[in-house]
Amino acid sequence: MSVPPHQRQVSLRGASAREITRDALLEKVSHQRELRSYLRRAAAAALFIQRVWRRYSELKKVSVQLREEWEELIDRHKSSMTAKWISDRVLRPFLFFITPRPWFYQKDDLQMVNSASCCFTILLSSINSSDPEKNFCLLSVGAQEERSTWQYQAKKLITLCFAILAECNFSKLGGATEKTVQLTALTMRLSISLTDSKTWKALISENLREADVPVRKLIAFLASERSSTYSCIRRYMTNLNTNKQTEKPIAPTDDRLLITASAVTLALRPFNLKDIEGDGYDMRRAYVEYVVYILTIPYLFRCLPSLLLPAVCHPSVLQPCLSILRTSEAEIFEEISRLQSSEKEALFAHKIPYPAWLLANIINLPTDSGHMTADFDCQLYIQAVNCTSSNLLKHLETNKESVDEIINDVKLSYVDLLKPVHQQWHLTKLLSLSKGGNSLIDVIQFYYYMLQFFCVLNPVIGSMSILNVLSFNPEFVVKLWISLECSIFGANGQSTGGIKNCSRGVTSQTRQNKGFKDTKWSNMLQKIKGKSFETDETNLTSCSPVADVASSQDEFEMWDVEAVKKEISKELLCSLHLFCAVYGHLLLVLDDIEFYEKQVPFTLDQQRKIASTLNTFVYNSFAQTGSQANKLLTNVTTRCLHLLYERDCRHRFCPDSLWLAPGRNDRIPIAAAARLHEAASMQGADSSCASSVLTTVPHVFPFEERVQIFREFVKLDKATRRISEPGQIEIVVRRDQIVEDGYRQLSHLGSRLKSSLHVSFVSECGLPEAGLDYGGLSKEFLTDVLKAAFNPEFGLFTQTSTSDSNLIPCMSARILPNGMEMLEFLGQIVGKAMYEGILLDYSFSLVFVQKLLGRYSFLDELSTLDSELYRNLMHLKHFDGDASELCLDFTITEELCGKMIVHELRPGGTNVPVTSENKLQYVHDMADFKLNRQILPFSNAFYRGLSDLISPSWLSLFNANEFNQLLSGGKQDFDVDDLRTNTKYTGGYSDSSRAVKLFWEVIRGFNPKERCLLLKFVTSCSRAPLLGFKYLQPSFTIHKVACDVPLWATIGGQDVDRLPSASTCYNTLKLPTYKRASTLRSKLLYAISSNTGFELS
Repeated sequence: MSVPPHQRQVSLRGASAREITRDALLEKVSHQRELRSYLRRAAAAALFIQRVWRRYSELKKVSVQLREEWEELIDRHKSSMTAKWISDRVLRPFLFFITPRPWFYQKDDLQMVNSASCCFTILLSSINSSDPEKNFCLLSVGAQEERSTWQYQAKKLITLCFAILAECNFSKLGGATEKTVQLTALTMRLSISLTDSKTWKALISENLREADVPVRKLIAFLASERSSTYSCIRRYMTNLNTNKQTEKPIAPTDDRLLITASAVTLALRPFNLKDIEGDGYDMRRAYVEYVVYILTIPYLFRCLPSLLLPAVCHPSVLQPCLSILRTSEAEIFEEISRLQSSEKEALFAHKIPYPAWLLANIINLPTDSGHMTADFDCQLYIQAVNCTSSNLLKHLETNKESVDEIINDVKLSYVDLLKPVHQQWHLTKLLSLSKGGNSLIDVIQFYYYMLQFFCVLNPVIGSMSILNVLSFNPEFVVKLWISLECSIFGANGQSTGGIKNCSRGVTSQTRQNKGFKDTKWSNMLQKIKGKSFETDETNLTSCSPVADVASSQDEFEMWDVEAVKKEISKELLCSLHLFCAVYGHLLLVLDDIEFYEKQVPFTLDQQRKIASTLNTFVYNSFAQTGSQANKLLTNVTTRCLHLLYERDCRHRFCPDSLWLAPGRNDRIPIAAAARLHEAASMQGADSSCASSVLTTVPHVFPFEERVQIFREFVKLDKATRRISEPGQIEIVVRRDQIVEDGYRQLSHLGSRLKSSLHVSFVSECGLPEAGLDYGGLSKEFLTDVLKAAFNPEFGLFTQTSTSDSNLIPCMSARILPNGMEMLEFLGQIVGKAMYEGILLDYSFSLVFVQKLLGRYSFLDELSTLDSELYRNLMHLKHFDGDASELCLDFTITEELCGKMIVHELRPGGTNVPVTSENKLQYVHDMADFKLNRQILPFSNAFYRGLSDLISPSWLSLFNANEFNQLLSGGKQDFDVDDLRTNTKYTGGYSDSSRAVKLFWEVIRGFNPKERCLLLKFVTSCSRAPLLGFKYLQPSFTIHKVACDVPLWATIGGQDVDRLPSASTCYNTLKLPTYKRASTLRSKLLYAISSNTGFELS
């Protein structure tokens, strides 16, 4: 009978019951089933524990009883023990009640120590007995049953002996007696005797071959994994190493030496056994065990006594291990990883990874006192080091936090172990083997891995020792490039088409010039004086592809290296990385005489190949994805490329097409590149291809395009400021106090100086000058401020002693009132001029500009600052005599306001004389002081002001020479047609006016110097805008000045007598209406040569 749904269900038990769902019921049943299973397992585990405990308890009771009976038996039969009796009545019960557990050095187990010592003493006495009946080892050549029993007991004894050795720790003896050390010594003596039939005194010569069989079996067991031989020796050596570094040894030195020598001898037993594999035993496992457990012991070659090292370092021991390391790489390093995880509390396990100890031991064991072990396979050595280094670097990459945990002292101590790697004899030895291509590749990989590993341990100076050895070995640098060149360009060097052909004319001409002694030395002297080589400039222009097809597609293809655009192999990656690191290091100290004249280590032809290869590779690394798959390789190639590019900027050896070639086809539009770069800069990272290329290799964009990008940056910034900070800055300045008034009113504005500037002048008479500022007065203000401040008499800037007389901050500026603040203000003024596109007729010293661009200056740049000092330093660098006779020290004396101030080039430099050994360091320290340290405070002050208006990322597009061009304009001449196209006419003039036509006719007849004087007369700058007169602000203007000439004067042939004048603030030439070209020419030349403007009006 069904219950109506509206009625409540009532349980017959007297209580309401909820209906349980099917899922809940199944879950409840499953839970109960798991509970019952758990109870069954818990009961089974309890029964198992009870069985184990009962067995242990009973065995312990039996062992104690058996040991007591055994001791009584030994006491009764000490004098009458046969070999058979020893085997049955001594060893059999002894091996039962003795267990390999850490009881040997505990106070309450000294009775067990005594028992073990007694047994081992009996065995040694038996082995040393000349009576065949009493010699235990002769059982090995007895009946079959005796042989089997002896083999079994010998293996048990060997296992027990090494278990005792593993627990031998001299630093943990505590209050134990000498019996503990004697026990370990006895075990080693016994193990040596059991594994050497020559120590069996009762063995006759007829049984030697028969006895050799069980001994070989025992040694084979020694080499097997079941014996745990090498793991026990490792524990002992690790404890020995710990004790050696922490405490003075308690045990006598003789016992320590005996135990250690015996352990090493037993470890090497399998290596000295010939044809053991012919007996069916696999020695491979012994080699693996030796590598895993022995060669990863920290400081192995230091903790071993010196008399044992020749045996451990012998080729018959090391070479099979290194060979198995190469062939079983994955298996060995997996076991090493497991070993490191299991030995968490072992010394150095939590600091230096075990593969690093393997590397240190492989490097040090075959090398000693500046030479390699005789008859050692160096090729195998190189391959083993490469294999270990590769796996070590992988380990460090996946465990980066473990490197940070290593204490610096431990790092330095470990790096010191790798000293042979950065010694010249080691490199020479390896290079002597690299006659074939494969061997050289192995050597390259060897130092590539070493370089990587040293950088990981010490990112700042870790690789310095390696780079010093490699870069100052000309043979290695040349071999490295030849190998790289063959991989990239092919065996004949022709894979890139015309690179070699293009360079042939340059090289042959250079070689020809070097054949003339007078030309060579004159060029060298010119270089020392800071001038460029005429021969090299001639070469660059006479190189037929550059001269004839300067802008053709073929020439660009010559320098675009296709081979490095593809995915490169591991071997090429290693070669390229190592070459760039080594050659980049060498370029730091390679002076221009060596680079251009002597052409070491490479000819200029090779230098161009190197530059084109790196240029293409770096551009392609950034242009494809904007991020680098191998960041380390990209960083090191970029650094080397920059060093070559900066040297080319200072003294040309490459055509422009070389630097422009990679980006000739796929450069994005200028406006888009500027916007992407600005967006990436605002995000704090280069997130796009274009921004990465602009930041890293801007030289792949032509200079004119980079100038347009710069102007686009300014345009975008102005548009942003018009929205966020509208308004203008109004100032009033006195003409006779223009610098001081400008400083007082503008220096505190910072980036607000980007706003429009309106200037009102006060004459020298104190009266306000009439006129409205529509841009001309502010330009006049900026140019006049800089004209006054850059005057050497003002005390802030001076001119270099070289022929170009560029501007550089005066050292006395720091003692002037507000001197450094004034330099910062001048940086703002220069930045304002650049921001507004106003050209200045000044150029800064390249050394000073390098600091503004955040770049380091090197030795040869000193020629642009102080040619006399540069000449003296170069003389010292190449001085063949004893440098100590020059009586120099590591100091420099500076004259400041009549006082002589001595600066130390290094701490304690006053007491460090210059010798032939350290003269190179002195030369570079002196150059570093003059080029970087001395000028840095002044450049920093100027930079702070400049960066208020010009972003550093904008300036990073240019080199030092280009910065000066950006500041002061283009070449020392201009295109008359371009000027005429972009000229405006006022006052009634037009392009068809007679006087205007005469003007352009006269200008075309001027020489370049006269045209520059005219441009300076009108615009206050002698150079044209970089992008042409279209970008001159305000535009070049010719204003008509009407002059009435009497009729009789005109008939008589007279012309206008008035001189032309100019208004530089508006870039306006006020030109009278001349009738004849000769008059216009003479009047114009007179005016532009008089350094006047308004006064002629």
